[in-house]
Amino acid sequence: MRKQLKIGLVVPFATDRVPVEGPLMYPDVTFIPRGVGVRALTPEGYDAAWEGILPAARELAKLDIDAIMVIGTSLTFYRGYEAHQQLLEQLRQETGLPVSTMTEAVIDGLRSVGAKRIAVATAYSDLVNDRLADFLRQAGFDVTAMKGFGIVEFGGAERMTEQDIIDLSGKAIGEAKAADAVLISCGGLMTLGCAVPIEQQHGIPVVTSTQSAFWKALRLAGDSGHVPGRGRMLGQSEVVPA
Repeated sequence: MRKQLKIGLVVPFATDRVPVEGPLMYPDVTFIPRGVGVRALTPEGYDAAWEGILPAARELAKLDIDAIMVIGTSLTFYRGYEAHQQLLEQLRQETGLPVSTMTEAVIDGLRSVGAKRIAVATAYSDLVNDRLADFLRQAGFDVTAMKGFGIVEFGGAERMTEQDIIDLSGKAIGEAKAADAVLISCGGLMTLGCAVPIEQQHGIPVVTSTQSAFWKALRLAGDSGHVPGRGRMLGQSEVVPA
């Protein structure tokens, strides 16, 4: 039985709202959100929210929580690899807590399934996709194909159905050359039901932004993050990290 955990979430919404898939994955965990207000899925739309990440994390750190997760993949990768690493260092120094980002979580998720050559499906425009591809390459992955929905409106990703996401992932896998995993990037995409059908159809593991972020948050707090029946990454996570 999982001990009662409290996880602070810096979320991209303008209001303090928990992404719906987190409590579905871990209904016995308390999530406490603080919104930073991403305005659009563009560099300009992320800028003000980026400046709000540290203040929101400092506020959460006062609330007797076990760990902090910064939700928002593109929010945390769009300034590049070095800026992301500096943000992580600042967050950890200023909160004194285990902290991660959705971007670091997907990297950890990909590594957990042994991925090296990846196909990528995203909600984003070409501009944001290019920044993601650069980040992933700097993190050591071979990005063999990338397909996006071209969404720039914040909240627009939530309108895509699981079947839309499965279909886009299939197109990315189809264009890739021998990919050994597929990444579905964007915390706004509802992906909890996507991993199993993609894995069954294509035979490679699936890593998604939202599932990786909540999985990583649990692991920061000393739990395995194991969730059965939701794909290989969550299902194989039986061991509590050191």
